[in-house]
Amino acid sequence: MAKRLFDIVLALLALLLLSPLMIAAALAVWLDSGRPVLFAQTRVGRATQPFRLYKFRSMVVDASQRGPYNTSQNDPRITRVGRFLRRTSIDELPQLLNVLRGDMSLVGPRPDVPAQRANYTAEQWALRHRVRPGITGLAQALYRSSATPRQRLQADLDYARNHGLLVDLRIIGLTVVQLFRRNAN
Repeated sequence: MAKRLFDIVLALLALLLLSPLMIAAALAVWLDSGRPVLFAQTRVGRATQPFRLYKFRSMVVDASQRGPYNTSQNDPRITRVGRFLRRTSIDELPQLLNVLRGDMSLVGPRPDVPAQRANYTAEQWALRHRVRPGITGLAQALYRSSATPRQRLQADLDYARNHGLLVDLRIIGLTVVQLFRRNAN
């Protein structure tokens, strides 16, 4: 209950403070590559319930028809504005709406697409989905986007076993450090 209240209060505050940035991002996507401005995709949430995750669109409209699920650093499907949005993680800001809806938390394992179920044992999948997925998680706080699949899995399972408000505050702090460290390069 305290975590959910924490999520709602922080998500509302973030939406209020970041709304000018979000409007600018939406305008930049629209001017750079047209509509739609948002990208929606089915992801797996708490108790393995599917939900629609929202992001600012960072790839061409028909990206899924042009290439594989995973993207590479120089993926030609990523738009010019999309590269900036991804590098700064601004593309993730619409997920604050997912937090308000209760689909996600501010902190938790990043939500998988249903096809990624094959990467887990039944026990790992069940443990990982005991908690709401998050905008950021332990893997992002520790490794940003450089985690190996094994590191990501271990961090997600560690979080599911040991989550709590103090852990979340630590992860949020580490995530902010990672964002500034990455953007300074």
